[in-house]
Amino acid sequence: MSRDFTETKKCSKLVYSGRMLNVREDEVFLPDGKTARREYIVHPGAALILPIFEDNSVLLERQYRYAVAQHCYELPAGKLERDEPPLDTAKRELLEETGYVAAQWTTVCTMMPCIGYSDEHIECFLARDLTYRGASLDEGEFLETLRLPLLEALEWVRNGKIRDSKTMLGLLWFDRILNDGW
Repeated sequence: MSRDFTETKKCSKLVYSGRMLNVREDEVFLPDGKTARREYIVHPGAALILPIFEDNSVLLERQYRYAVAQHCYELPAGKLERDEPPLDTAKRELLEETGYVAAQWTTVCTMMPCIGYSDEHIECFLARDLTYRGASLDEGEFLETLRLPLLEALEWVRNGKIRDSKTMLGLLWFDRILNDGW
């Protein structure tokens, strides 16, 4: 039987409130009865899309990410809006950012990318049978899309050209789905 290491919240305070996320600092009771502080980011969640073409190439985006001061290659993704189901977010973001719609959607997994300091959950979806309708980027959003064979995208993961963790994991999932029937 596993030991219970659950921490229980004693009190909580909002340290920062922003448009996309909040930061909280909680005081918690530890399993041994002592107390400790926990700081974490409260995130609304996100949807990640693996847009797959009939030839098993993937659709990626390249955009500048201010926090890391780099242009990054990523799978399309977006933040959940209040009370928006993750699949609706995925469909909205795919169309807005890339101009594509998908006739087939499959749930792949739920990722928790930063469990040490965030409650973010990313719902991952496979999007197939893609049709181009025209992109409609949000104001202040600048990106370009590119279509890449899966093997080349995986090589970009291997050589460090793709470093975004959700994209890396999404591409590895797709490789397992395609090659191992996951």
